[in-house]
Amino acid sequence: MSEDIRVRLGIAYDGAGFSGWAVQPGRRTVQGEVQAALGRILRLEPAPELTVAGRTDAGVHARGQVAHVDVPRTAWDAVAESAGRRLAGVLPGDVRVTSIGPAPAGFDARFSALARRYAYRVGDHPYGVDPLRRADTLWHKARLDVAAMNAAAARLTGEHDFAAYCRKREGATTIRRLLRLEWARVEPDVVAATVEADAFCHNMVRALVGAMLAVGDGRRPVEWPGEVLGAGVRDSAVHVVPPHGLTLEEVRYPEDAELAARVRETRRVRTL
Repeated sequence: MSEDIRVRLGIAYDGAGFSGWAVQPGRRTVQGEVQAALGRILRLEPAPELTVAGRTDAGVHARGQVAHVDVPRTAWDAVAESAGRRLAGVLPGDVRVTSIGPAPAGFDARFSALARRYAYRVGDHPYGVDPLRRADTLWHKARLDVAAMNAAAARLTGEHDFAAYCRKREGATTIRRLLRLEWARVEPDVVAATVEADAFCHNMVRALVGAMLAVGDGRRPVEWPGEVLGAGVRDSAVHVVPPHGLTLEEVRYPEDAELAARVRETRRVRTL
């Protein structure tokens, strides 16, 4: 029997036509499309199962997603030189495998990751967003104060229990290290948030953005998002913004020699 080889994939997708990353019965998902394509080019039945750096929700986009898959070495060797081109020929137009090749020793797409970086785009022109960017930019009808949003964001960075900004899942911790939360006006009528953390819990980015927008348009004071965080419970006043403005931009990993150690560190139970 052939030994397995671990293959690393870079993946980009337009999330509009997907019910999120993870395979779901009767629904079109990114994982389902990529696995089916891999099974086809590798001639494997059933198709091999992907492990992803971070599951994205329905409607969320990615240009820097990372996954790995373990496949028989003989199957991989048969397509190694042409795997990327073959996948391009069988995948639908709204998902691309941007890179593919053998993973370094100790690599795990999920547990080796140091951080995930997202961007969220918001247009605040009173007439709406550029129709050519409507699929990845939220329209906010009121003008946004970037300085106020950054002042509020500074109170949220660091390691905290983000229970107030997460949808709780049984048995899962909500402690996260928020490395970066910054806003910038990237076009005259478009602001963008850069949000980076060691990991995110469900709805965390979209809830944080919702809280920041309430500060940016003057509905809430600069201190309010930090007060919500400190309270430690979901606040009905925090609006979870729609998914289409959100894009997974990058997943960062340590040097190859440190991958296995990072897996052990990530698997530990988090406490504050």
